[in-house]
Amino acid sequence: MYIPRHFKMENEEEIDDFIENNGFAILFSQHEGDPCATHLPLKLNKSENALYGHFARANKQWKDAENQQVLAVFQGPHCYISPTWYETTKAVPTWNYVTVHVYGKLELIEDSKVIYESLNDLVTQYEASGSTYHLSDLEPGFIEGMSKGIAAFKIKIDKIEGKAKLSQNHSDERQKLVVENLEKTSNQDNLQIAQLMKRNLK
Repeated sequence: MYIPRHFKMENEEEIDDFIENNGFAILFSQHEGDPCATHLPLKLNKSENALYGHFARANKQWKDAENQQVLAVFQGPHCYISPTWYETTKAVPTWNYVTVHVYGKLELIEDSKVIYESLNDLVTQYEASGSTYHLSDLEPGFIEGMSKGIAAFKIKIDKIEGKAKLSQNHSDERQKLVVENLEKTSNQDNLQIAQLMKRNLK
């Protein structure tokens, strides 16, 4: 990923938190000689430096993804930045955004215990606090049957790149003007980018 020095995310904890909060990723690999991508949730295991997830077994991407170097893209908020918000008309439009790219080798998982744990981790993360749904409440036979419909995997992480393009290459005054205009809208991406920009300015 192209990352000018102004936009590079350096803080490892910040990157880990970003992955946790934006876990619905795009996983890229090669399938039968062509680029292939699947949108799916991925769970970061910090102690193992790995990502866990699963394909639908009917999705043929998994069949030749094992042992491939794959790319998982985690996308955060993003928005258009209008040059009309600047103090000068001598400017061009741009786009602010935050994203993290994770590279690693994919391994298929056959161990039913590991598969269950990875599924349970996902459910625990995304079910609302106080939810009455727990994977442990389901009949083991039902879980076993449903698990036959997926291809679980683990990605051993080789490299992580984080990019936060938040107008850091512009003056503080110009960044403040951008924030003011973003906050005039009700668009959630605009408001999230504004918050991130304000944090940088502090």
